[in-house]
Amino acid sequence: MFQRFLGDRNGRKFKARSADRDAETDLARLTSIFDSIDEVIRSAEAELSGLTRRVDDALARASVTGGNDSDEYLTRDAVDEHYLDRLDSEISRGQRRLQELSTNIAHFKFLKATVVSRFPGFRPSSQSDVAPPPSKFGLAGLSK
Repeated sequence: MFQRFLGDRNGRKFKARSADRDAETDLARLTSIFDSIDEVIRSAEAELSGLTRRVDDALARASVTGGNDSDEYLTRDAVDEHYLDRLDSEISRGQRRLQELSTNIAHFKFLKATVVSRFPGFRPSSQSDVAPPPSKFGLAGLSK
């Protein structure tokens, strides 16, 4: 009677994949997630670096344009005032974005560390910015 329950409706017997194949599948999934997070971090850091240079350049231009006399603002031309206002606006937007990028990068690095801490058997090829994982959770036998 139990033989009837061992197969499916077509008479095929149930087979599970091997543990090695399961580990390979899990490793491929984790590697994909980890590599995606790494790429996002690299992209955000590149944007941060470029934007930092541009904001620093705008700050330098604004300081030169603004002058250094205490009453400079009294005799400044309207055109110069307009350009200084534009630079100030650009600098403010750039600094806001720099703060957002810094926060996002910290969050992405946290995600990266979380992947490693939840799957301690997983050893990504790039371990930068990742804390060592605890040993009580994870997929046994995974390594990269």
